Amino acid sequence: MPMQILQPPGWARPRGFSNGIAATGRMVFVAGQIGSNAEGKVEADTLAAQTRQALRNILAVLSEAGGNAGHVARLTWYVTDKQEYLASLTGLGAAYREVIGAHYPAMTLIEVRGLAEDRAKVEIEATAVIPD
Repeated sequence: MPMQILQPPGWARPRGFSNGIAATGRMVFVAGQIGSNAEGKVEADTLAAQTRQALRNILAVLSEAGGNAGHVARLTWYVTDKQEYLASLTGLGAAYREVIGAHYPAMTLIEVRGLAEDRAKVEIEATAVIPD
């Protein structure tokens, strides 16, 4: 079993993430990705569009190690505006499902004052485990 969702008995089932993941295999760490294109330019202004591109960037890096969306064990999201994040949940969910599908790793969301790229509204880092 390469990846196992960890859900303690009696806990409410989380929506859109897992409480924990246990996995065995080759670990791949993907640095924080923003919604920039291959030339490093942020083209979109909405949080959902930037998230879609950041997730695509994560998968592009992961594919270099032979991985795919189903190998992602953890995502850490850094957003510059928690209220904008909450107001954008429908669009964010659609963007997530479009890129990642129905795979929900362990996730953390952190609101930050700013990101290195001034136009960036989100940065997402990933840990993946590719089965041996």
